[in-house]
Amino acid sequence: MKTVSGNYVDIFNQKIFKAELQISKGKIIKVVPRETVDNVFLIPGLIDSHVHIESSMLVPSEFAKLAVQHGTVSVVTDPHEIANVCGVEGVDYMIRNGETVPLKFYFGAPSCVPATSFETSGFGIDSSEVHYLLSRDDVFFLAEMMNFPGVVYDDSEVVSKIEFAKRYNKPIDGHAPGLSGDDLNKYANAGVSTDHECMTIEEAEEKIKLGMKIQIREGSAAKNFDALSALIDLYPGEIMLCTDDCHPDNLMVGHVDAIIKKGIEKGLDVFNLIKAATIVPVEHYGIDSGLLREGDSADIVAVDNLTDFNVLKTYINGELVCDDKDVKFNSEHVELINNFVENIVSIEDICVTAESEKINVIEVLDGELLTFKKIIDATVENGLVISDTDKDVLKIIVQNRYEKVKPVIGFIKNFGLKKGAIAGSIAHDSHNLIAIGVEDSDLVTAINAIQKSKGGISVCDNGNVELLELPVAGLMSDKGGFNVAREYHALDEKVKELGCSLKAPFMTMAFMSLLVIPEFKIGDKGLFDGVNFKFDSLFVK
Repeated sequence: MKTVSGNYVDIFNQKIFKAELQISKGKIIKVVPRETVDNVFLIPGLIDSHVHIESSMLVPSEFAKLAVQHGTVSVVTDPHEIANVCGVEGVDYMIRNGETVPLKFYFGAPSCVPATSFETSGFGIDSSEVHYLLSRDDVFFLAEMMNFPGVVYDDSEVVSKIEFAKRYNKPIDGHAPGLSGDDLNKYANAGVSTDHECMTIEEAEEKIKLGMKIQIREGSAAKNFDALSALIDLYPGEIMLCTDDCHPDNLMVGHVDAIIKKGIEKGLDVFNLIKAATIVPVEHYGIDSGLLREGDSADIVAVDNLTDFNVLKTYINGELVCDDKDVKFNSEHVELINNFVENIVSIEDICVTAESEKINVIEVLDGELLTFKKIIDATVENGLVISDTDKDVLKIIVQNRYEKVKPVIGFIKNFGLKKGAIAGSIAHDSHNLIAIGVEDSDLVTAINAIQKSKGGISVCDNGNVELLELPVAGLMSDKGGFNVAREYHALDEKVKELGCSLKAPFMTMAFMSLLVIPEFKIGDKGLFDGVNFKFDSLFVK
């Protein structure tokens, strides 16, 4: 029998007392009050209630090494990104790799692959394949239903996927930014039970009143905690915490524990904060992540106190997996899986002949996935529309990575680069190549570096390119998490040296092709109006 002692934080009854946890066969068999215990506070293992592992650029086994340092023992995760590239085979890849380490991965069946018919993905997952996935014991929920118009207008494929989830009694995750009124009512009544896209208290409250759980997101690019944090004390049983997308350098610094720390600094009730990261996701998803009760899995986190909230030790199923940042498990050799057609581009491929004096541009907001369409005067040189750093208007390119076709070119405002270019094969949701830059020569060099490596992110300045290779589906590295985090951080710093002031330049760029998020985006088939769900033109005539 093993024991762990400390100040026992009883989240259910909101009290703290000194106790020893007696553990056998991975379970807590007895909680015994003691007069003398270790000078730590024991809380249930933390849970990220909605995350795409692929966005960490790490395979699950390497993600786990960073996450356990921050007290994360379980993640509810949607393998949507790799599914767009590799289909069901990609989902299986993530599950297999996750099983090699102690961290508990609860994978969902991707519901929207591709997210829309307005872009080219590597694979699609139809209702029959969703049915197959949901019938499995290693798939725990129907992942985020981004196609909310399909729910509202009774699309037969969407309805079938939802009905299969109900048949197997598995939760249905939502994704409905700005949806309200009768359309939201139909969406919720269809069985969609969560949403992580709220931007305002009012939006969240409307969804809560319809029975939906709200996942407050604080990720690398989209940060909604400040706007929504009051919900944690207002509706303590209806709120979960999530990162959604977390880049490796951020994961080095903090995970769900960092969100809780922000809440503590704001004066929120610490019991409610911990509840949002433990009890609510366990009860909602029905997952086996321990809550410090007798009979529960011994998933335990020791923190120094409930003010500073520094994680000292993490236990999963009674095994010490991390002690003072020292990770106690290894990962196996990473197998490679990919879907990539090399298509080298030239400067001529990305030139834009001026057709009018005004153009539609994507206006980006730092820390938000939402964008706006802005009409501006085009900057023309020798009959070609070019980037203009004085206006902070840069060229943005999306190139299909599954077929040999010409790239699509648009323009983006508020990205901030003064010179150079960046590119990546992470471009939500279909993960075609995307690039933003000032000089066409640097844009071409940044894109072609990724073409040759069949995946990665790159920065080019005056012809000099730096590259982080991502050979696993063009989304993830086969290297260790600590090395990837350092390489990514160096690239991120380089982008900021080139003038970009955004918190997460690569993540922000990756979301510029997410067509299902309004208002104006770009895909491999053209510029897209995400409000009216139709293509739009670059030139205003």
